[in-house]
Amino acid sequence: MLNLLENPNLLEHESFTELLWAVFHLTDELAHRKDLAKLPDADYQHLSGDIKRAYQQLTLQWLDYMKHLKQDYPYLFSLAMRTNPFDANASIEVR
Repeated sequence: MLNLLENPNLLEHESFTELLWAVFHLTDELAHRKDLAKLPDADYQHLSGDIKRAYQQLTLQWLDYMKHLKQDYPYLFSLAMRTNPFDANASIEVR
């Protein structure tokens, strides 16, 4: 993932760069904790905010990608909708 940040084309895609930074930050925060089961409430709240930030950025990127697929690659969009991670009732089978 760090190689992605080295790509100069990402400067044109600030929202993707924001996603990468959010995920890197969350990864670092989690890696520095010795025992996630024994954190004080304030730390859980802090990590919750970090997780929310990364998840929001990821969701926005996924939505942008779905828009792109729907417009330019409808067959890939169809598969993506049938395996939609946000739809608990999604099914790979075409109905």
